[in-house]
Amino acid sequence: MRTKFIQLVETKIGKDSEGFATSTDVVVANIRAYQEERRGTKAWVNRAAFSTASCLFRFRVIPNVEVTDKMQIICGGKRYRILSAEDVRSRGMYIECLCDIWEVSKGG
Repeated sequence: MRTKFIQLVETKIGKDSEGFATSTDVVVANIRAYQEERRGTKAWVNRAAFSTASCLFRFRVIPNVEVTDKMQIICGGKRYRILSAEDVRSRGMYIECLCDIWEVSKGG
């Protein structure tokens, strides 16, 4: 079973009391999603336009929430950057997000 609980987050940029830029994660939703890692299957070959995508998440549409590529997904302690989000078969039932893992560089 490849369904997992995920957090859909959006990063808000603001300023602290001294005027420095700060970023804060705002949790948009805590939901269950289907997760599929990149493989050499025909389905992944068809997604060649997103060659950096390493993971796919599919979840039910969240009412009044527009999922964009400015959001991230947190799953299993890892953060994924959304590369594309689209309505599966334009039915308004499921959203499919192609993502790559967000790796923070260490050091300066």
